[in-house]
Amino acid sequence: MPFACTVPAGPTLLAEDDRARVTRWDFAPGATTGWHEHPTDYVVVMMTDAVMAYEVDGEVTRTELKAGQTYIRPKGVKHDVKNDGPAPMSFIEVEIKS
Repeated sequence: MPFACTVPAGPTLLAEDDRARVTRWDFAPGATTGWHEHPTDYVVVMMTDAVMAYEVDGEVTRTELKAGQTYIRPKGVKHDVKNDGPAPMSFIEVEIKS
């Protein structure tokens, strides 16, 4: 079931070449990315403290994250991400092309 969304998250492309794409994502409270799937493995670096909800296959994981915290995810997983906290949330996403 998709997250209820107050407003979509805002992506800003920061850099891209044949090896990687770097995007900053900014979320108001309640904002979501919408369902999507990455064609490559990717790394996320939190820019803010946040409460993130992550939905895959109908299962929601809610996690408190700190600025500077990182995680790596594999390609090909259809998912939705939501700012589930009361403050704005931002992270940098690095999609690894090669």
